[in-house]
Amino acid sequence: MSSPVDEHIPLSSGVELYVLRWEPATAADDAQPWILTHGLASNARLWDGVARRLAERGQYVVTVDQRGHGRSSKPDGPYDVPTCADDLALLIDALGFDEPPSVGGQSWGANVVLELGYRYPEAVSQIVCVDGGFIDLQSQFPNWDDCAEVLAPPQLVGTPLDRMQEWINQSASDWPAEGRAGTMANFEVRADGTIAPWLTFERHLKVLRGLWEHRPASRFSQLQVPALLIAADNSHAGGGAGWSSTKQVAVDNAIEALTCGRVEWFRPAHHDVHAQHPGLIANLLEKTVTDPFFYDC
Repeated sequence: MSSPVDEHIPLSSGVELYVLRWEPATAADDAQPWILTHGLASNARLWDGVARRLAERGQYVVTVDQRGHGRSSKPDGPYDVPTCADDLALLIDALGFDEPPSVGGQSWGANVVLELGYRYPEAVSQIVCVDGGFIDLQSQFPNWDDCAEVLAPPQLVGTPLDRMQEWINQSASDWPAEGRAGTMANFEVRADGTIAPWLTFERHLKVLRGLWEHRPASRFSQLQVPALLIAADNSHAGGGAGWSSTKQVAVDNAIEALTCGRVEWFRPAHHDVHAQHPGLIANLLEKTVTDPFFYDC
C-alpha cells in the first residue's frame, strides 16, 4: 500500500483543511467514499491504521485535520460545532464525490459529524460516531467555568520530544506503531527539540466551549441518515464505573431516539479505539457498506 497523498483544500469560507487521500489500487465493487476526522486536540493521522486497511480493500478514504488542528488553517474563531460541521460540508462539496460519502468522527469530532448529518442529510450516506456524538458536557457541568477548569488541557509547550515520545510509548504500549505515531502527530516538533500542540491552549478552550454548548440529544430524533455509534468502555483507564454507567445511559438514549441507528461496544478499549484497534474498526466500517442488513431500519 502506497503512502497517502496530502494536500490543503481551500474552502469558500476562507479556511484551508489539510487532508490525506488514501487511494485504493483497485476500487471494490461496493466501494464508497469515506471521510474520517478526529477528536479535540487530535489530528487525521490517528486514522492511519483504519484508512490504510480500508484502502487496501478497495475503499476510497480521505482523513482530515479540522480547523485549528494539525496542518489546517488556524483562525482565531469561531470553533462552535455547527461551524465545524459547515467546514465538513464545504469539504465534501470541494472533493466532488460522485455519491454522498460515509463520514466518521471520533470524540468531539463525532459530535461534529452528528451535526453534519443533521444539517446536511443530503451530503452524507451515513455517519459513524466513535466514542462521541453523544457527548453532552452540560449534563456534567451546568456551568461553563467549572467545565473549563476541570477539562482544560495540560500546558505541554516546551516538553522535550523524547519525554513525550516515552510517555506515549508507555501509555499506549498495546497500540500498533502507527497509532502511537499518529498521537505524536498532535504536536509540532520545534527546532530546540521540544514539542508544542498544533492546537493552542486558547483555541483548545474555544473548541471545548463549542462542545459544551452543543446539545446532541436535540439532534438524534431528527437525524435522517443511518448512524453507527462505536462506544469504548474505558472505565479501566481511570474513568471508573460511574463514568462507564453515564456513557451507557447516554448511548442507550441516543439509540432509542435514532430512527436508524446501531451501537457496537468495545470492552475494554481506549477512548482512541480507532488507533488502538484499527483492524477491528476497519472491519466494522467496511461492514456498514457491504452488509445490506447492517442497519435494521
